[in-house]
Amino acid sequence: MAKDIEVGGDGSEFHAKDYHDPPPSPLIDAEELTKWSFYRAIIAEFIATLLFLYITVLTVIGYKSQTDPAKNADACGGVGILGIAWAFGGMIFILVYCTAGISGGHINPAVTFGLFLARKVSLVRAVLYVAAQCLGAICGCGLVKAFQKAYYNRYGGGANELADGYSKGTGLGAEIIGTFVLVYTVFSATDPKRNARDSHVPVLAPLPIGFSVFMVHLATIPVTGTGINPARSFGAAVIYNQDKAWDDQWIFWVGPLIGAAIAAFYHQYILRASAAKALGSFRSNSNI
Repeated sequence: MAKDIEVGGDGSEFHAKDYHDPPPSPLIDAEELTKWSFYRAIIAEFIATLLFLYITVLTVIGYKSQTDPAKNADACGGVGILGIAWAFGGMIFILVYCTAGISGGHINPAVTFGLFLARKVSLVRAVLYVAAQCLGAICGCGLVKAFQKAYYNRYGGGANELADGYSKGTGLGAEIIGTFVLVYTVFSATDPKRNARDSHVPVLAPLPIGFSVFMVHLATIPVTGTGINPARSFGAAVIYNQDKAWDDQWIFWVGPLIGAAIAAFYHQYILRASAAKALGSFRSNSNI
């Protein structure tokens, strides 16, 4: 337990609420495998990722259909890039809100990876979460193709590909920075210290997470179509199954995983100074 002391505008001190930093999750927690809550969380991740891909890929395909020059459609019609960004950000907001109390609302292997590096989840949970997320993404895109096969193939299946005119290094950098923004927001919005100080933070956590997804999409849709979620990119590539989507697939895994790792390190060891706290605790114990 730790106590946080803050200084008011008049120089007086007051104590914020006590808070507990949760203990690190064990690397391998075999006991999880015996609990129904663990499997319920995996199912929640699967369904959430399925719904996420179903709604967002339909939005992308619908926009391309509504603005198709071959149909003499209005180039300014449809939801536009702004609408696509809102679809992705809005769905993350909804799904994180719905699943946070069950699985933590990851819906993204990069988020799971970042939380694993910070010892927020065990290796067993992280691996099965990622498997559930990837399978859910495949099923979500499969539903879109089943309902709108002609449109799905004609308009690219919502697959992430590096846009013409951009180098692979640029695409990789966009994915790294975009995922850093997302995972950094996840850490900040779920920080137990903030939860203890401000009772409204846990309720509002899905909002900044969804809004970060929205903002990143605005910036990177023209570059990579915005991945920042390996399951989203993988599921679309599996169902669309075209060479370009597979050739660029590594960008949408390597970039997000690097971005998530940097965000985990920055939040845990720079902002929260976990390494300094651990060293200070070690020195205190050695003097006893």
